[in-house]
Amino acid sequence: MTKLNQSRTLIDMSQSVPDEAASDTPVTRSLWRDGNFLTMWSGQAFSQFGAQITELAIPVLAVLLLGATEFEVGVLTAANVAAFLIVGLPAGAWIDRMRKRHVMIWADAARAVALGAVPLLWMLGMLQIWHLVLVALIMGIATVFFDVSYQSIIPSLVRTDQIGEANGKLESTQQLAGLAGPAVGGGLISALSAPIAVVATVGTYLVSMVALLFTRDHEVRRAPEDHGPILREIGDGLRWVFGNRFLRRIVATTGLANFFGTIATTLLPIFILRTLELSPAEMGVIFSLGAVGGLVGAVVTPRIIRRIGEARAIPVSVIGFSLAPLLLPVASLVPQIAFPFLVLQSFVFSFTVLLYNITQVTFRQRITPPRLLGRMNASIRFCVWGVMPIAALIAGALGTWIGVVPTIWIASILEMFAGLFVLIGPFWSLRDLPDPEPAAAPAPAPAPGPGPGPGPGPTT
Repeated sequence: MTKLNQSRTLIDMSQSVPDEAASDTPVTRSLWRDGNFLTMWSGQAFSQFGAQITELAIPVLAVLLLGATEFEVGVLTAANVAAFLIVGLPAGAWIDRMRKRHVMIWADAARAVALGAVPLLWMLGMLQIWHLVLVALIMGIATVFFDVSYQSIIPSLVRTDQIGEANGKLESTQQLAGLAGPAVGGGLISALSAPIAVVATVGTYLVSMVALLFTRDHEVRRAPEDHGPILREIGDGLRWVFGNRFLRRIVATTGLANFFGTIATTLLPIFILRTLELSPAEMGVIFSLGAVGGLVGAVVTPRIIRRIGEARAIPVSVIGFSLAPLLLPVASLVPQIAFPFLVLQSFVFSFTVLLYNITQVTFRQRITPPRLLGRMNASIRFCVWGVMPIAALIAGALGTWIGVVPTIWIASILEMFAGLFVLIGPFWSLRDLPDPEPAAAPAPAPAPGPGPGPGPGPTT
């Protein structure tokens, strides 16, 4: 790929970005002074904090209060991410037809209602494991629409040259939430019980929804005549992703890492709470201390990229998060000092994943035309998250058949090979990832003529 009139390309690809982004001499302005971005960012901070509590509370509730088996924990995890496999691809096409901020608002509302059912059923003495599976499935579907919209809306909130800074701030907030959320969640669970801890998350989703109501984006909604058949639009997104040699390798590495990583992490609550006999509070502290690595990673990522280059930062980070999971089964060999092993594993993993995510997400947002952002993100999420429900079910089956610790050993060893697509690829020979050629984007779908019309429109 070559740079062909880069300034013109950015203007053509960023028609939904504020006018100042298209100026020949844009005024540099820190996002700290952008009230609109700060409004959205603050809402997401609350949402991410609550999500961290939920990610701890639901497994603890299933394992300790409902006595879930290894396979039931696998089914619960699979339900939480199954939506990326079931509706991931059409969601991207639908989202590209809708205002992404509106999609995020409705997704927050759906998550608040679904999650609110958990403490209500518990107080009525009716809560069962299948209720948690159903709630996880609803939450997962809402999260698909929210996350794809979330990743796609950034270019319509900030200038093109601010996308990296915006992603860094959002990732920093997520890591701060990861730092405080599990520790607070563990304390709430120990003091009040897991169902009561879930109540706090409901409020955070409502705060996020209100913040989005006050956020103003610069997105230009596609005209109805630009809509093609839904399958064709899904195909456009897949062709865009797999037509780029860098994205192909990133997707392959991320998908394999998520597959083997999910096998290990699905059984992590049982491993920590039953095998190692640690408490929910200790489990929360492990996750919180590990999140410090992600926070440090978000802060130093710009320096690392300046030092070694954007392209080389990707394989460097892959080496770290491919090797870190080995510390999980090693901890079972020394149960007396398992706690520091788990903290170290979480720290290294979080640090390298943040370096990887900020770099590759910024790259794909930068090279993708606005009209394809939703489908691009949905296509990638379908490939790299769609494997997770399958992996979770495999984890439950293997955990029941051969045991928790052997399953984690197998998954951790196999995850070391996930990075081969990136480590052997072209990333080492470059410093910066190239910009796309303007002709690389799929052509817009033609207006429908006589015969079958376009596919079904979005549901509102």
